[in-house]
Amino acid sequence: VSVVRANTTNCNKSCVVFHSGAQEKNYTVREEMPENVLIGDLLKDLNLSLIPNKSLTSAMQFKLVYKTGDVPLIRIEEGTGEIFTTGARIDREKLCAGIPTDELCFYEVEVAILPDEIFRLVKIRFLIEDINDNAPLFPTTVINISIPENSAINSKYTLPAAIDPDVGINGVQNYELIKGQNIFGLDVIETPEGDKMPQLIVQKELDREEKDTYVMKVKVEDGGFPQRSSTAILQVSVTDTNDNHPVFKETEIEVSIPENAPVGTSVTQLHATDADIGENARIHFSFSNLVSNIAKRLFHLNTTTGLITIKEPLDREETPNHKLLVLASDGGLVPARAMVLVNVTDVNDNVPSIDIRYIVNTINDTVVLSENASLNTKIALITVTDKDADHNGRVTCFTDHEIPFRLRPVFSNQFLLETAAYLDYESTKEYAIKLLAADAGKPPLNQSAMLFIKVKDENDNAPVFTQSLVTVSIPENNSPGVQLTKVSATDADSGPNAEISFLLGPDAPPEFSLDRRTGMLTVVKKLDREKEEKYLFTVLAKDNGVPPLTSNVTVFVSVIDQNDNSPVFTHNEYNFYVPENLPRHGTVGLITVTDPDYGENSAVTLSILDENDDFTIDSQTGVIRPNISFDREKQESYTFYVKAEDGGRVSRSSSAKVTINVVDVNDNKPVFIVPPSNYSYELVLPSTEPGTVVFQVIAVDNDTGMNAEVHYSIVGGNTRDLFEINQTTGNIIMKEKCDVTDLGLHRVLVKANDLGQPDSLFSVVTVNLFVNESVTNATLINELVHKSSEAPVTPNTEIADASSPTSDYVKILVAVVAGTITVVVVIFITAVVRCRQAPHLKAAQKNKQNSEWATPNPENRQMIMMKKKKKKKKQSPKNLLLNFVTIEETKVDDVDNDGNSITLELPIDLEEQTMGKYNWVTTPTTFKPDSPDLARHYKSASPQPAFQIQPETPLNSKHHIIQELPLDNTFVACDSISKCSSSSSDPYSVSDSGYPVTTFEAPVSVHARPVGNPSF
Repeated sequence: VSVVRANTTNCNKSCVVFHSGAQEKNYTVREEMPENVLIGDLLKDLNLSLIPNKSLTSAMQFKLVYKTGDVPLIRIEEGTGEIFTTGARIDREKLCAGIPTDELCFYEVEVAILPDEIFRLVKIRFLIEDINDNAPLFPTTVINISIPENSAINSKYTLPAAIDPDVGINGVQNYELIKGQNIFGLDVIETPEGDKMPQLIVQKELDREEKDTYVMKVKVEDGGFPQRSSTAILQVSVTDTNDNHPVFKETEIEVSIPENAPVGTSVTQLHATDADIGENARIHFSFSNLVSNIAKRLFHLNTTTGLITIKEPLDREETPNHKLLVLASDGGLVPARAMVLVNVTDVNDNVPSIDIRYIVNTINDTVVLSENASLNTKIALITVTDKDADHNGRVTCFTDHEIPFRLRPVFSNQFLLETAAYLDYESTKEYAIKLLAADAGKPPLNQSAMLFIKVKDENDNAPVFTQSLVTVSIPENNSPGVQLTKVSATDADSGPNAEISFLLGPDAPPEFSLDRRTGMLTVVKKLDREKEEKYLFTVLAKDNGVPPLTSNVTVFVSVIDQNDNSPVFTHNEYNFYVPENLPRHGTVGLITVTDPDYGENSAVTLSILDENDDFTIDSQTGVIRPNISFDREKQESYTFYVKAEDGGRVSRSSSAKVTINVVDVNDNKPVFIVPPSNYSYELVLPSTEPGTVVFQVIAVDNDTGMNAEVHYSIVGGNTRDLFEINQTTGNIIMKEKCDVTDLGLHRVLVKANDLGQPDSLFSVVTVNLFVNESVTNATLINELVHKSSEAPVTPNTEIADASSPTSDYVKILVAVVAGTITVVVVIFITAVVRCRQAPHLKAAQKNKQNSEWATPNPENRQMIMMKKKKKKKKQSPKNLLLNFVTIEETKVDDVDNDGNSITLELPIDLEEQTMGKYNWVTTPTTFKPDSPDLARHYKSASPQPAFQIQPETPLNSKHHIIQELPLDNTFVACDSISKCSSSSSDPYSVSDSGYPVTTFEAPVSVHARPVGNPSF
């Protein structure tokens, strides 16, 4: 509880300060209020009604925190938080004595809101409102004043002012002259300090010989309600003429003096002069009646010299400054005035004070806390103060040693003492806490106080086992009822709290039992190590306290092995598959054997029965190796038995059948179906984000198992390292963001290799990726792709597709005109040639019915092509047949053939007579007899030879027209009954027909004729 001064008028606003749930709440209360007047309601004013009571350990409580022995001016209902006045008198003038009238007066208390779950410390500040309970009074009941007889009319003479302890409107407001006899009047002026001063006005000429004394009354009134007033007798004496008044050299003087200045120290020297001579020039110095009694007690004024000295020791903490109004009079009625402001400076002469206000109840000034008290339990509010100023008054508070309590700051120079750790009655039964407070002065001053806390004992000690882990072992196949071990525990408590009962934990298996009183552990069932080799469970010890406390210990039971199990093979029969080219002493397979027993009883040795010399087995690892070379054509499988024997004293054994199958080797390499050729390309936008799939390559392998599993990799091209490939899916992914220098055509050499054994086979394809915003000149890009394919893989060829719209229109127009002329010429030539070659076409028509599949020998094919070139020089135009090959690409998902096919016209030289002279039937001895022909086939089915070339695998790329096959691919004719199929690089083929074939000369130039609206 304290009284403070403040300069604020906002008295009804609460604010949160610091931490720890600290708040401030301001109320206004008038002085002299009667008892039991309601001032406020903390429950509502702090919105505490929103806190649900059901979640609290106890009901909400409001506790007033004040120093023992203090009489608080207010009380709080602990259950409701309502604030009432008490019977103690609230007197503002007494509470705030010494506080300047221009400052507000506050009365402070602290309230703790409990329990700890919602703990708050609220500082309540009561603004004490002044009431008009004091009348203004003059310094004396009789006021004597002398006025010279030659005073001019309207001359003013200052009268002593009245003093009112009340403030504001309740202070002095008005003066009135009673019975002025029309000779004198009264005026009121206001000083710079705000005081009202009465002045006597001479209204008529005075004549001392006629009348030398006037007696009147002066009345003073305040502005309160009800209004209070008082009067004093004013006696005016008329004196002889005094022409000049005293004058101070300085009218305002401000000095500073330390509070420890000794008595007699000079404060200041006042100087005043008077132009008169003789007695009228003699100056008398005096304090005005407005100077406080405290100042008059502390300072001495020499009435003759005007020297102000210290009369009594100063105390800045009592009054930090003094206003000394000094009057200089020469005996006349108008004294000179000078204001001396004395500032008392601080010295570190006050030790800090420690104020302990308990939040919990005490017994004989000792706090009693249960050892189960929760953390942060609030014990007391510690207030440390120092009357000194600045750093001399800056105080720190702490305890002298390590204790389970701490000081938590809440408000300025206020701390909460609370628990910082759990208490334990068994370790420490009471605490004597020494609180220390030290200021920051030089040298620092300190103070100490003691606070006593006793710990109340509770049943807070659980039983403690003598062992942290109980370990025991027992051989398997035991007899039921065998005693294993005895567990024991102790309890630090006493009486019933220390009586212990033993129980098996909920995780204990049914094979064990425990005596509740003695703690003897017994096996009640026969154990089998192979089913359970160890048991891990808990045993509980419970005391008889209220509530009871329990603890547990882990029991580890190990079951010792006996050799009661034979070795067990993982399979009853083992089948191994080995390639026929497996080298001698290579690894065939691994035999795995387990034995449920342990140690030597599970150490298994392997051997082959019946003295089989073809194979050996490692007795420890079970690895089977051949002593022979395999030949699948001689023997496809081998069978024998393997024995497993353990290392027990009485050993046990078992056997298993082993079959070794000889299998073939990998002989097919992957074949690319996407892209279908090295001459297709894919448009990649420069804005493509890294990580985006821009193309997917697909390759198939006619083998099975691992021999058919394909992995992809980039083995060439990609000079700017823009792309990477997923080795399993074939997705080509944009690796880095494109910039302007990356625009153009990029060649990426992709390798597809299978995982076949013993040798992996592979194929390679070129993927052309055109990086640009669009394809506005497809012909130029196709030509660039063909040209770049003839060169080795070098840094990327880049082109700028910068055709303007005008140049594109011109190119299109020229292409249309050129195409039209070409079509007319071709139709004309075709008509002429067909008329001349009709007999040959009819002969070819007759031989169709006997045609069969044929695959040309690559060597013969090259020889024929060389001879064809020589023959061309002598060939007459009559033997030249110029036709068109129509190539259709139909999308796989286009079932109804809605016109989105692409048709190409390709001029072909057919030399039927010459080609019929050569034998094309050649079968490589390394090829499989049952393998499909992977070459591309075609046939002529009408007098006008139009060839439909349909790949067995559809083409998926929307930008692709047709691939130009490598040199080792050949189109082979087929009859009308056979189905035409195509593949690109399978080495297996068979043919027994000598039917003449028509061969394309490689490379074949293909020019696209768009049908519909192909998009690029």
